[in-house]
Amino acid sequence: MSDTSSDLVSPEQFRSLVGSFATGVTVVTSAHGGEASGMTVSAFSSVSMDPPLVLVCLTRGKPTTDLIEGSRRFVVNILAADQQTVSDQFAYLDAEERLFSVAYEQDDTGLPVLDGAVAHLVCRVQRTEEAGDHLIFIGEVESGDVSDGDPLLYYRGAYLG
Repeated sequence: MSDTSSDLVSPEQFRSLVGSFATGVTVVTSAHGGEASGMTVSAFSSVSMDPPLVLVCLTRGKPTTDLIEGSRRFVVNILAADQQTVSDQFAYLDAEERLFSVAYEQDDTGLPVLDGAVAHLVCRVQRTEEAGDHLIFIGEVESGDVSDGDPLLYYRGAYLG
């Protein structure tokens, strides 16, 4: 295969291909300089057990991405099955409106931790990688918590459950 973009799948085909993989739904939050926000993210994965590392992929230039770049810290909130509205808020509302109607607590460093999530992981950025129009943040998990409940799932453009 040559290196020209015409040899690659189209954005529509790519979305269909990767949409065939069912994912959990997370909201990644961060805070820096008196600002806090978050965004819905399905590109989340564990990386390593020792040390405990995860990765999240976020679109460059978005407010949450900028907050993580500034603070070097983030929280992965793994949404519960009944939190579809929360997912939609963090996907579609303006960044400055996302936290207004969602219940959350701040951890001891000021990071927003969403109420009702089945788990959350508080992370410190260990490394950042550039990949196309996204930044990949690899974070070392410093703390977290797990609650009862089923996770919110996403498959082929729709929520499951």
